[in-house]
Amino acid sequence: MRDGEQTPGVSLPPEKKLAIASHLSDIGVHVIEVGSAAASVGERESIRLISQAGLSAECCTYVRAVRQDIDFAAEFGADSVHLVVPVSDLHIEKKLRKTRAEVCTMAWNAVEYAKERGLIVELSGEDASRADQVFLQDIFREGVERGADRLCFCDTVGLLTPERAVEIIPPLAFAPLSIHCHDDLGFALANTVAALKAGASCAHVTVNGLGERAGNTALEELVMALHVLYGVDTGIETESLYSLSALVSRLTGVPLATNKPIVGEMAFTHESGIHAHGIMRDTSTYEPIRPELVGRKRRIVLGKHSGSAAVEAALQEMGYHPVGDQLGEILARIKQLGDMGKRITDADIMAIADAVIGLEFAPAISLRQFTIVSGSNTVPTASVTLLVHGAEITDASTGAGPVDAAIRALQKSVADVGDVRLEEYHVDAITGGTDALVDVTVKLSKDGKIITSRGARADIIMASVEAVIAGMNRLLREEHEDRSENTD
Repeated sequence: MRDGEQTPGVSLPPEKKLAIASHLSDIGVHVIEVGSAAASVGERESIRLISQAGLSAECCTYVRAVRQDIDFAAEFGADSVHLVVPVSDLHIEKKLRKTRAEVCTMAWNAVEYAKERGLIVELSGEDASRADQVFLQDIFREGVERGADRLCFCDTVGLLTPERAVEIIPPLAFAPLSIHCHDDLGFALANTVAALKAGASCAHVTVNGLGERAGNTALEELVMALHVLYGVDTGIETESLYSLSALVSRLTGVPLATNKPIVGEMAFTHESGIHAHGIMRDTSTYEPIRPELVGRKRRIVLGKHSGSAAVEAALQEMGYHPVGDQLGEILARIKQLGDMGKRITDADIMAIADAVIGLEFAPAISLRQFTIVSGSNTVPTASVTLLVHGAEITDASTGAGPVDAAIRALQKSVADVGDVRLEEYHVDAITGGTDALVDVTVKLSKDGKIITSRGARADIIMASVEAVIAGMNRLLREEHEDRSENTD
């Protein structure tokens, strides 16, 4: 959590750190680096909270070779310290303005003092991949003789390569050795795996690969790479990886890249006709692992690349049973929508199917009016009036912003007929300028059923309301409704 929180713009109060630490401990993480003891009062409170929470994971804190840092760690209940000293000449001379001999003295004295304070010590070489490796061996060897329990090789700016890791890691293993990699050149995972194969016994990782600049080795990627490619049991409860990832994304405010391995939105999503057809026959054709193994679900989305098999399967899941040429017409219209560059939602598919099959869909809810009040000294408040199954209902709600307030008011208005939850919210600007047309896509759920819908307007609030109402209408349709063509 210390390196992850160093992501620009991320700042976690103690209670949020405790929530993440509890989840990390529950899934089997062995050591949690909570923060930097000397950084702030809030960081020290985080260490105290987590150290007293009864977690199975070891509570660690980052410290410099400074007595006060070590005192803070001991006084606030840390089990161990990640004692970091610069080891490259660049860092020693330019950052510290010291000599190698002075750094050695600082490091070894700090190790001895931390052991006197009853702490487990992991002596860490900062910028180790640019250090004189003979010097690094000397500082590590003496550090272990002075009492260091573990060592750590830090590839601080991501300049290590797997080939070099294989050469330089074995001579450094005077004690259990950790590998700490950054992803500046995209090599963090590869370097971490190479170091582990070469003799390192611990990996420093962050959830979702968070960290300074391009981030660190991602916990979820390393765990699954070791599990799937190398047959290594890390002891991590893999089924909880996605829920952990989602929790960290929500609490840090850092969204996941849609194409991120393991936890990204597209990791188990298929559109291509060839891929979707293969998946429906045997999931291993286009998936290296089952999504359930990491707490995910497979999703087949429809678009211009979709084939008839995927469209037919999606329609049947929605309760539609096209006959004759209807499937081909529905497929053609879906491809036409995809060619227009639109994101195709469940509500779009259902509207197309209704039109082709000739079904009349009477909306369960319709909007009469809505009002938003928001300003610098005003809590955003929305009021809406809906017709819900013919009955007029007016409700209001506040929110973190005008869009949030509007969606909450809509949810309250239909609460008597169904608990509709907002699972995801996504907005894209279709055109430029202050009058840009925005495309809002939402994912809504009710009683385990999930549907996506879309709204496009110049007004983001109106687009959001449109998307939510479209989705609610589809969710609130009668489940026993016959969606085959009426031949009477």
